Amino acid sequence: IVAMNGSTLLADEANGNSLGDKVFQAESVKDVQSSLSQLSEGEASVTTQLDALIVSQRDLSRGLWRIDLLRAQVGSQALSTRSIRNSLLSDASFTASKISGAIKSLDLEQARVKSTLDIVEQVAELKACVLGVTGSMGAPQDWETAAGYLNRASKIPMEIVNGSFAEEIIPTAEVPDPASVTLEHAAESLCELFLREFEKAAQEGHGGKVTRFFKLFPLIGKPEVGLSVYGRYVCQGVASRARANLNAGIGGARCKEGFFYANALTKLFEHIAQIVENHGGLVKRHYGAGRMVKVIERLQKETDVQGGIILDTWRDERSIDRRLTDIRSYAFTFLVQSFLATTPARSSTPRAESPRTRRSVAENQSRDDESTDMKEIDGNMSEMALMLGRWSLYSSFIAAKCGEPKTVKEGMKLPVLLSNSSLRHKIGDRVVAPFNTMTTFFLRKSVEKAFQLEEQPPDLSLDHRKPIPTNPPYITSAVDDVMYIVDQTVERSLATSQRAVVSSVIPTVARVLGSDFIGMVQRKMRDETYPKATVQGALPPEQITIAFLVLINNLDVARDYIKRIVQSRIGQKPNEPFTNSTEATTPLYLANLFPLDDDAAFALNALKSLQSSFDGKASELIGDGIFVIFKNIMKPRLRPLLADAFRDVDYQMTQEDQEEVNAAAEAGGRNHDLSDAAVQDRFQQGWDILTKPVIRLLTEPNFERLLTLMIAHLGEMLEKRIWSYYGRLADVGAVRLERDIASIVSVVVRDGKYGLRESFVRCTQICIVMNMEEDEWDEVQGPPNININEGIKWQLDSNERLRARAMVHSKKQ
Repeated sequence: IVAMNGSTLLADEANGNSLGDKVFQAESVKDVQSSLSQLSEGEASVTTQLDALIVSQRDLSRGLWRIDLLRAQVGSQALSTRSIRNSLLSDASFTASKISGAIKSLDLEQARVKSTLDIVEQVAELKACVLGVTGSMGAPQDWETAAGYLNRASKIPMEIVNGSFAEEIIPTAEVPDPASVTLEHAAESLCELFLREFEKAAQEGHGGKVTRFFKLFPLIGKPEVGLSVYGRYVCQGVASRARANLNAGIGGARCKEGFFYANALTKLFEHIAQIVENHGGLVKRHYGAGRMVKVIERLQKETDVQGGIILDTWRDERSIDRRLTDIRSYAFTFLVQSFLATTPARSSTPRAESPRTRRSVAENQSRDDESTDMKEIDGNMSEMALMLGRWSLYSSFIAAKCGEPKTVKEGMKLPVLLSNSSLRHKIGDRVVAPFNTMTTFFLRKSVEKAFQLEEQPPDLSLDHRKPIPTNPPYITSAVDDVMYIVDQTVERSLATSQRAVVSSVIPTVARVLGSDFIGMVQRKMRDETYPKATVQGALPPEQITIAFLVLINNLDVARDYIKRIVQSRIGQKPNEPFTNSTEATTPLYLANLFPLDDDAAFALNALKSLQSSFDGKASELIGDGIFVIFKNIMKPRLRPLLADAFRDVDYQMTQEDQEEVNAAAEAGGRNHDLSDAAVQDRFQQGWDILTKPVIRLLTEPNFERLLTLMIAHLGEMLEKRIWSYYGRLADVGAVRLERDIASIVSVVVRDGKYGLRESFVRCTQICIVMNMEEDEWDEVQGPPNININEGIKWQLDSNERLRARAMVHSKKQ
């Protein structure tokens, strides 16, 4: 109310101020009287409001007085309530506090009693163990019981064993020493006793006693001693068996066997694996998980020694050093002479090498062959591959026992005991390095030998009417021979499961194939079988052309061989697109061969690199060879073929002329349709004569490459011929020309893919424009939004379309 009245007063005051201003601004008596009247009304209103405020103030005062009276009454009630609470609850609170303190005291006392009882029980247990150990080691000599008492005593905390209470209670007249001293002396005595008994049982070969005392060492707190003596025991067995296996063949015929030393190494690894597998459970049960690693470390040291002896003996018996010397001195005379051969003149048939040159090469080759026996080298490589494969299998087994792999993708990590193994380094120096060297030599020598003994496919001819007795593909024997060796080499290198082998052999295969195999084929294509006409305007000799086609087939079939060799190892499907992505899933085949680290992914990338490298080089040479066939054999015959197909064809005939020709044909009893198909018949006959001799000799991919070049050139020639009829076409002739062009296209793409029609799109569009009706032509030339042919992808620009439209007499603008 006060606020409302106050705001009203403020408003009235504001109105009074404004009225006062009006008084001073009055310009006449009437204005002054009006302002005075308004001021009187405002004064009356303010007076009324002030009276109302005075009346309401009395009510407010009475309300405030009542509130003060109620506050005094509530205060007295609060004081009464507080006094009642203090008088009634203070005793209960005191009692509760007293009970809580008593409970805490009882809990503390109970905990102390329980702790005291635990100490008493542990001391009693300790005393029983001390007396039991002493009694068992006396007359009964019950070693298992004594070890059991020591094991029970080891579970008692040392603060109890060394405590003052134990020192007071445990010593007796029979055992006066403190418990810790008695137990320590007993453990040492039992350890010495167990060692003597273990050694005695080991010398006697008593396996039961060996196991009995081996299980007692951890009970007396000497697990390290037990593992050490056990490792020495099993190592003695490993050494004796390894020497027996090796001595059984040294000096006799057995050491001459191809895989004697590889088998000896395999037996060594198998013996170690059997020990680890059979005794691992015993060690884990009595010594705890992970304690077998110490035994494996001891076994690995013995394996290093015995394996090193086998490798050294093998290297001496197999004369590996002498063989490597012979390999490094091999000159590859045939390959060198082939690449250094003088390029013959291409104007005549290549001349064979002179008898003197052949005799010199043959003598050098015979001398080299005598120094290197391929059969023995192959045997050595097979034995080394077996050794490396067994070593990899053994390494994977030890790695699995020392630490389980998380996932197959991550692979197992090679443990330190193997990475620092002297046998691993010796295998790398004395097996891996010679294996890589011999593999390189064996592959190059096989390529050289394959080309020396190369045989051409028999009875090949360019006469398509003459049958060929053999089946396609028509290749030389060198392809099968070389690819067999490549497949064997890749398989052997992967079987070693050694990253060092794969990183050397697979790139070497790619290098030898790229330099020696493809290089030899390229030299033959360039120097011996290049299809060049001996007389201007004539075709190259038939046998030269056939030999050149066979060499192109060699490259294509070799590409397919390499693709299958790689895909069979990486698990890729034949029709699956090739990819170099390193994120691809590692095939299970490679994952099983290379379980350590990322070796499987490395092998996968090496194989893919082999395929891509060879495929790129071979495809490039195939493309060059196909272009030579096209340029020297096919291209010179395409222009006469096309000219003969359109011979005597008149496209200027009108409808009346065509009807007269048809009538004359009917009057003569001839079918007038033959004249309409003359172009197609003549072209098909010439096309078959041109392509059939080649299509039956080339492989399908090679012929498709050749056909692509031929059709591209034919499309250009057809377009030029169509443009040559500019201004010489009648309506009927244009229709016939379109039909003839379509028939030629159908003949050409008959043996190819539908996509080859792309080469004739321009020709087809020219014919379409020529024969369009006027309304269609107007729509083609109209705005794009009303163009009915806007879906056509025009390869002719607007000027070319206008030119094509003007080719017909009646349609010239």
